[in-house]
Amino acid sequence: MSLEALNERVKTDLSYLAFGGAAWVQPKNHSEGHVYDVVIIGGGQSGLAAAFGLLRERISNILVIDENREGLEGPWETYARMVTLRTPKHLTSVDLGIPSLTFRSWWEAQFGPQGWDEVVKIPRGDWMNYLRWYRQVLDLPVINEVKLKLIEPAADGIHRLHIDGAGAPSEQLLARKVVLATGIQGGGEWHVPPLIADNLPSHLYAHTSEMIDFEALKGKKIGILGGGASAFDNANFALSQGVAEAHVFVRREKLPSVNPIRQMESSGMIERFHVLTDAEKYAAISHFFKYNQPPTNDTFERAAAWPGFELHLGAPWLDVESDGEGATVTTPQGRFTFDFLIVSTGLLSDPGLRPELRLIESHIARWGDVYEAPAEVANPQLDAHPYLSPGFALTGRDAEGEQFLHGLFVFNYSALASCGLSASAISGTKNAVPKLVSGVADQLFLDDRDEILKSFIDYDEAEFVGEWSKSTPSDELERKI
Repeated sequence: MSLEALNERVKTDLSYLAFGGAAWVQPKNHSEGHVYDVVIIGGGQSGLAAAFGLLRERISNILVIDENREGLEGPWETYARMVTLRTPKHLTSVDLGIPSLTFRSWWEAQFGPQGWDEVVKIPRGDWMNYLRWYRQVLDLPVINEVKLKLIEPAADGIHRLHIDGAGAPSEQLLARKVVLATGIQGGGEWHVPPLIADNLPSHLYAHTSEMIDFEALKGKKIGILGGGASAFDNANFALSQGVAEAHVFVRREKLPSVNPIRQMESSGMIERFHVLTDAEKYAAISHFFKYNQPPTNDTFERAAAWPGFELHLGAPWLDVESDGEGATVTTPQGRFTFDFLIVSTGLLSDPGLRPELRLIESHIARWGDVYEAPAEVANPQLDAHPYLSPGFALTGRDAEGEQFLHGLFVFNYSALASCGLSASAISGTKNAVPKLVSGVADQLFLDDRDEILKSFIDYDEAEFVGEWSKSTPSDELERKI
């Protein structure tokens, strides 16, 4: 099979499912211009899958915007530096149950079934190419180089989205529902410890989420803070680009070996997380935060194989200082001097950190507002996560907050505490997107229920047009008399 043949197969499969049927949502008029039923912020894998899910539910007055240039949405060809995905290749995701839309179908169309058998893990670049194909074959309504600056609640259930960028069609968009499919960093911000940010000039360090000029670091010595997967991804990538030495510093005496996501993928935790109580959800995610993801075996082995790689366990950074040209790091094992530092310390999830939410963040309920965790599992970072409905809708701290927030949905990493492994990992996509789509569709329906129910009661279009032409027995008797 070729990609051209697969494209035709996708169209055929979708036609069998009556994909693209007439929209049912009541159109809204506004003096300021067109009102979208849904605007999705983010055109990466989550935003694309959400758009496809909405179109399958005949919600077609939608738009996806992404701040990046076309083909560079998400992390895969910007700051992600792993060689392969960590997700097992057999898990499906954005296809939403359509076999011809799976990564496997896309791969086999080019390399055949034997080629698929030879794949151990999905190469990062090929995953991005698959997402580009997915967007194209489904003809999803995405516009690029459009950045959301501010969400402004307006009257009558409308949100003004203030936007800019080279691709922006106007200064604002109007939307009834807004889905924040903004990736790992979209629920807060990447975290650089003050120990580094307050003591070093910005040209001497970068977070792993940033673009890094590795060409300028050739032959240099770098220090990397963090023991998670991205620390080793960056060490391997840096060394492959000509960096002379890459030292990874981990505060623990031993690298973690357990990846809780693997258990969640097989135990029903991903699919059924929404039925847990708040106490059970909190305890589960608090436990997850303690482990997070260790480096994969192949990533660790790639990094460790370089002669310039060094690993320092039990080595938290106690002090960081600069002499103007480099950075000196103090650890319990001594002092180390580097030309550049890479920070792999994760992120903080808190709506208050997002500039686009500054008009509404004070109304957003956090986990710390609705649940008081026992001391043994309490986690301030978890408490700052937004408290979402099972359909990913923001909830308010009070009635006024509910009014301001109605129509806003969070489908990024900060949904982890409320909705489990959903928009935070490929593993959760196929189960999370239908819940999100149902949440959005249910709100649209309930917002318009009076009009819809009235239309139902008033409906009088005749469907049956048959007529009985034969005489009845009583008619025959009358004629005989």
